[in-house]
Amino acid sequence: MSPQLSVIIPTHNRADILAKCLAHLAKQTIAENIEVIVVSDTNNPATTELCTQPSALNPLPPHFRFIEIPPCQQGTARNRGVAIATAPACFFIGDDIFLKEDCCALHESIHRNMQKPVAVLGSIGWDPDVGITPVMEWLAMSGWQFGYPSIERYAGDFLPKSIQHQFSYASNISVPTEIARRIPFLEDISLYGWEDIEWGARLRDAGIPLFFAPDARALHHHTMTLEESLRRMETLGASVVKMESITPGFDRRPRGWKLLAYKVFAGFPTMSGKHRAAFLRGMNKAMSDEE
Repeated sequence: MSPQLSVIIPTHNRADILAKCLAHLAKQTIAENIEVIVVSDTNNPATTELCTQPSALNPLPPHFRFIEIPPCQQGTARNRGVAIATAPACFFIGDDIFLKEDCCALHESIHRNMQKPVAVLGSIGWDPDVGITPVMEWLAMSGWQFGYPSIERYAGDFLPKSIQHQFSYASNISVPTEIARRIPFLEDISLYGWEDIEWGARLRDAGIPLFFAPDARALHHHTMTLEESLRRMETLGASVVKMESITPGFDRRPRGWKLLAYKVFAGFPTMSGKHRAAFLRGMNKAMSDEE
């Protein structure tokens, strides 16, 4: 049977984590009906060996393809995977995303039963095996990492068009292959943190609705300290300014009353206050650099 879902995984010099990701894919309930495409943007011997010499210790999914490309951003790697995909739908995940055994089946079933092209968003939680820190618990509950708490009421339904782009996380999302080719990820940017949202805005503008399937679960195999989280927020603050300057209609930079609220709450010694302050530092530095 031809693959019904092409799982596309960009990777960069993380063979040990990628091996665990692939092991979860090999255990999918529809493993025989999925195609896994790993796109490596480094000539890394460990990654090459993992992806070309399967073993009992490191099994590969039944339908597996591996390509190496020059160093690039994740959007470029995803687009290269889409270019060789053979299934009717493409499923984007990261190399540190570990899928529950029925995750691929749920994505594939939704696409097969829909009467129109849609994007399908699964859910992600922290992998407890890495050790969940207090800031990770806060990020999950508050929605600062992934905003799932704010869209729980749309489970099994479409998100409102006005907000759907804010949740187009390319760590557990699938779209018809024809749509992925027609609406590719941007390749001419080197900014962290907003490329998913920008892509989601173009999906929205093209009339592609976003269906939320929280039962399509995955774990994020990544740990984070408070210091690392604050550095990430500072980077996001800087990149939102730069993204706005190169992307017409980009709407994630706080302005007006929202910016005022950011400044007020940034003064509180809370998790939220510390993260808002870091975001504003990044914004202010980027704006200063542009002057």
